[in-house]
Amino acid sequence: MKPGMEIGQKATHTITVTDEMFASFEGEVVHPTYSTVSMVYHMEWTARKIILPFLEEDEEGMGAAVNIKHVRPAPKGSTIIVTAELTKIKENVVLTEMTAESEGELVGLGEVKQVILPKKKIKQMLMAD
Repeated sequence: MKPGMEIGQKATHTITVTDEMFASFEGEVVHPTYSTVSMVYHMEWTARKIILPFLEEDEEGMGAAVNIKHVRPAPKGSTIIVTAELTKIKENVVLTEMTAESEGELVGLGEVKQVILPKKKIKQMLMAD
């Protein structure tokens, strides 16, 4: 890992809720609102933005855990601002606290854990039987 990653660093990602982000199962929309699955994706992506500038060429980050709470619906057209704040670095483990807000209201919150590993190690893990 390159030096410079520090507690308190933040990254954001802004999205607009579309039909593809609705809560659905097997192609059937259950609720026409921002899904928890989409929120997890956007939170992981935003947390990843924190580590990207610090990865060495032979390293990659892997998601290790996501813990979120979806607290408010956000219908189609809502603007969601996802924010990641780095809260802990321990060796190769990076923890970020996450929020998702729309129009100043909390939509979701949680934590994303990432592990930074050599690409070679990841390849070995993926090839294991």
